[in-house]
Amino acid sequence: MMSSWLDRAGSVIPRGFSRHYVLTSIKEVPMSGKEIIDKAIDESGGIWKPSPGLIYPMLGRLIEEGLIDQMDDGRYKITTKGLDMIKDLESVHNVFQKQFGVLLRVGSIGRFMTLDLLDRVTNIRNALSSNLGKMTKQERNRYKHFLKTELRKVNQQQTQESNNINKKGD
Repeated sequence: MMSSWLDRAGSVIPRGFSRHYVLTSIKEVPMSGKEIIDKAIDESGGIWKPSPGLIYPMLGRLIEEGLIDQMDDGRYKITTKGLDMIKDLESVHNVFQKQFGVLLRVGSIGRFMTLDLLDRVTNIRNALSSNLGKMTKQERNRYKHFLKTELRKVNQQQTQESNNINKKGD
């Protein structure tokens, strides 16, 4: 996943990605700030080299938000609140991914729409990732409901367009 994303994005890291990367990295195993930086450099093949000036202040903010804790050995571990946030983001991501698969099957129009939607979803996801820790559970649920409603609309339109294409082919 990481390498295909970097192939598409190049060296530009979108806002919110670093935060999400740190959370998902320490979800797997507690890490120090240096270990997080080393992992990012290694996984990106040296394309992304997050600085200590990015990582350490972010770790401090994540602690303040209750998403991670610092252990006695200096490593950071994710909290239940952090795991819940990742779970919410992954849920939204999975819904979008299914919709994109359908759009890709429609043809070149579907591919264009998919790439456009992917860019928009990436921006939404990054904004959500940056602000999710500040949202109440009710606000997160309302946001999830909104996204699912919008995806249903996209799916209905895609089904209608697909049916119209099939009718023209008959």
